[in-house]
Amino acid sequence: MGFLEPLQIFFMSIVGLVANPVNILILFGSVIMGIIFGATPGLTATLGVALLTTLTYGMDVSTAMVALMGIYVGGVYGGSYTAVLVNIPGTAASAATALDGYPLARKGQAGRALGLTTTASAIGTVIGMVFVVMLSPVISALALEFTSFEFFLLALFGIVISGTLTSQDLVYKGWIAGLIGLFLATIGRDSLQFFPRYTFGMSELEGGLDLVPVLIGAFGIPQIMQTIRDNFKISETSEFKKILPEWKTIGKNIPTILRSSLIGVGIGAVPGIGEDIAGWVSYGTAKKASKHPEEFGKGAVEAVIATETANNSCIGGAMIPLLNLGIPGSPPAAMLLGAFMLHGIQPGPMLNIDRPTFVLEITAILLLASIAMWVSGIFLSKQVVKVLKVPTSLFMPIIAVLCVIGSYALGMRVFNLYLMLPIGILAYFLSEMKYPIAPLIIGVILGDMCDQNLRRALMVSQGSFMPVFQRPVSLVLILVIAILIAGQIPAFQRFQVRVKEGVVSLFKKKEKSADNA
Repeated sequence: MGFLEPLQIFFMSIVGLVANPVNILILFGSVIMGIIFGATPGLTATLGVALLTTLTYGMDVSTAMVALMGIYVGGVYGGSYTAVLVNIPGTAASAATALDGYPLARKGQAGRALGLTTTASAIGTVIGMVFVVMLSPVISALALEFTSFEFFLLALFGIVISGTLTSQDLVYKGWIAGLIGLFLATIGRDSLQFFPRYTFGMSELEGGLDLVPVLIGAFGIPQIMQTIRDNFKISETSEFKKILPEWKTIGKNIPTILRSSLIGVGIGAVPGIGEDIAGWVSYGTAKKASKHPEEFGKGAVEAVIATETANNSCIGGAMIPLLNLGIPGSPPAAMLLGAFMLHGIQPGPMLNIDRPTFVLEITAILLLASIAMWVSGIFLSKQVVKVLKVPTSLFMPIIAVLCVIGSYALGMRVFNLYLMLPIGILAYFLSEMKYPIAPLIIGVILGDMCDQNLRRALMVSQGSFMPVFQRPVSLVLILVIAILIAGQIPAFQRFQVRVKEGVVSLFKKKEKSADNA
């Protein structure tokens, strides 16, 4: 495919989507639904994607992708509403936005703050989309050279890094969650030798665990239980007259936008991390780079732009490993992977061969979703804020019913409900004990890839692990995994500190010698 052909496919995809009024209605409907899910504390973008997945069963692939990408983009952006207006982030991704968005609202600039978050989020999504287009062919071509050992190590790296970075206190809790996910993925007949594992004679388990009920249970049930327990209510929101995009302020902060976009894309591409970490890292970096760091926390416009650009550009970053390697970069992307598989799309290195135009179609939808989000945010924000005044306790029974319908509708199997409920209760108690859920889900999703490729590689090498040390990519991956694990051992941490001090001391001696000379 030459240079002009992808552009032609991209613009033809946009024209095809825009020409169908049903697609436009679904796009705006799903974006607004995503904003409501993102803005309502207790609901998340991940849960929104999970529930909408169940409603897209009967749609064609193109329309279903419009709905799912729309709610994903709207959900990540929507958290900024309550972060700015009531100092309570609707999602973890907008937690950093509340630090300066709410002080701006307290100064009577709530409309200005929402205008900046809306525009920064739209720009971040578009920049993330550009990176999907640029990097996908490169990563996809590289992945075609991978052997089974590389795929096994890549899956293992995804689980280990996800567990390492998402743990709230002790890293091993993230690894344990990942191992639980790996165990759940082994249930059923294995695909290489067709041997039943952990089925206990139950025919329903022989095909393995269906991904959608597991995801709905893991993300939906804990949210419902936590919201009912906390009996959360939104207090009075700050008043705002109208939302303006403030292009002049955006223009002055272009370096911040570019830097935050790169941070968002980079963090989004790391498996299982997500938009919340992108927001915090971008906030910290913007504060360090700012000429007025003392204004951060008191209503700094730069901070609001940095966090919202980063968490929305993270969407594009999360799509890069998802589309090209079959590894989700964030929890909503994990749910999106389940939706892709439900519609017969298998992300990974073969995607560009099986469906050569699919990545470009997704990026076209991302662009349209960011435009729909900007229009909805600028013109419909007052109506969305009115919805937030409905008590969340009224939303929860509806969400619970949608969880049940969504799990049951997949194959019309009652067994899926028996599966969803214990997984949800397990996820709730793990969350209460501060075990992150993202590594568990990443383990379930990547477990099959991990298991199959390890066993296939050992069959080909006749039980030898030597090929791991003879291939550069395998060697790099196993070294990174070893350093990640060893980095939690106190003796290794002390060794790292000594090496760092030694290097710094060496550079200082060289500088002193150069000065004396």
